[in-house]
Amino acid sequence: MKAHHKMLVGIATGAVAGLIANAVAGNDSPALAFAVDNVASPVGQIFIRLLLMLVVPLIFSALVVGVADLDLKQLGRLGVRTLGYTVILSSISVLIGLVMVNTLEPGAGLSDEARALAQGGSTIQPAAAPQANSFGSVLVSMVPTNPMKAAADGDFIGLIVFSLIFGMGVAVSPGEPVQRLRESIQGLYDVMMKLIEGVLRLAPIGVAALLFSMTARLGFSIFGQLAAYMGTVLLALGLHMFVVYSLSVRFLGGRSPIEFFRSSRLAIVTAFSTSSSSATLPTALKVAEENLKLPRNVSRFVLTAGSAMNQNGTALFEGVTVLFLAQVYGVELSLPDQALIMFICILAGIGTAGVPAGSIPVIAMILGMFKIPVEGLGLILGVDRFLDMCRTTLNVTGDLAAAVYVARGEPADSPAEEGAVDPSTS
Repeated sequence: MKAHHKMLVGIATGAVAGLIANAVAGNDSPALAFAVDNVASPVGQIFIRLLLMLVVPLIFSALVVGVADLDLKQLGRLGVRTLGYTVILSSISVLIGLVMVNTLEPGAGLSDEARALAQGGSTIQPAAAPQANSFGSVLVSMVPTNPMKAAADGDFIGLIVFSLIFGMGVAVSPGEPVQRLRESIQGLYDVMMKLIEGVLRLAPIGVAALLFSMTARLGFSIFGQLAAYMGTVLLALGLHMFVVYSLSVRFLGGRSPIEFFRSSRLAIVTAFSTSSSSATLPTALKVAEENLKLPRNVSRFVLTAGSAMNQNGTALFEGVTVLFLAQVYGVELSLPDQALIMFICILAGIGTAGVPAGSIPVIAMILGMFKIPVEGLGLILGVDRFLDMCRTTLNVTGDLAAAVYVARGEPADSPAEEGAVDPSTS
């Protein structure tokens, strides 16, 4: 059985068992409370803790490897244009998501009694999110004096900033020892990905336990919020893909949006079916060079970097999910808090693995920072596979749109790049 089929079995088992238990025993049943608090909830929390355990080394290694592989000394014009485009479009994507969540409020329909039940058994009790001070003090606090202490204290912004700076240092430092260090960090990243893959194999059991805990306490009332959440995510993704990218391709890339989407169909379908930006990279390169007729040096640079760093859909999804769960659990987030979440999502897009469910550890990290119960992940994991397919489609489409923009005004491929014989070698 495939992994996502096992996940569906876990989702169905946990949700149906919880609904039956809620209908038969009722919310006030001591036996049901015992089963939830001493069996289902601990199993689900162990699954969440296994994910959280891997967050620090994953974020550090992914960011360092992602920045170091860019070879900052040779970025030049392509790098500046790609990075600027990525930051601006990622900011727009997260902003769209935050506006949609604040406007539609998909998680705000729970009663106070249901919300209290949803918080039952949580090891992380919801509280007011940390209040931002002045802009200057926030800016200063982003740079840690001790990165190890920042990681231990849960100051993930400090960890992200340190990782970015460290990655830049690795990129500009020559020598064999630095190359070995880069390989070691790449090895750490590979180990983290393998461990996350192992933890996600436990996801059917963990999700079943989390959903049983949630539905046993709340019954059918939670599914209204889940449907509203899915609708909000899909609407935000659709707006960004068909409005923002169309405008980008037309005015920044100088091409017809209709022709762009028609030429990109193969990459879009591949992204949707694989849920992986990394797995779609070969197809995206083929589409960029053969269908969109982009210069090879541009397409290879932009798409390779974009598969790891230009995660517009993932950044949008992370922002929507954090605010949705904050609404579900009644955690008030001020505008400065939401701006901070937006900033983290943009930076975390660099460190989010381009594989299925790669954003889940990042969301868990942000939830912990703002004292939102991490157990709420069990609710969105039930529909994450489909939403992952949709946001990966947006990610890959964004990579191709970025390549179209960067390629505008760039010289065409040289004969040597097209496969002709270089006269100097004959």
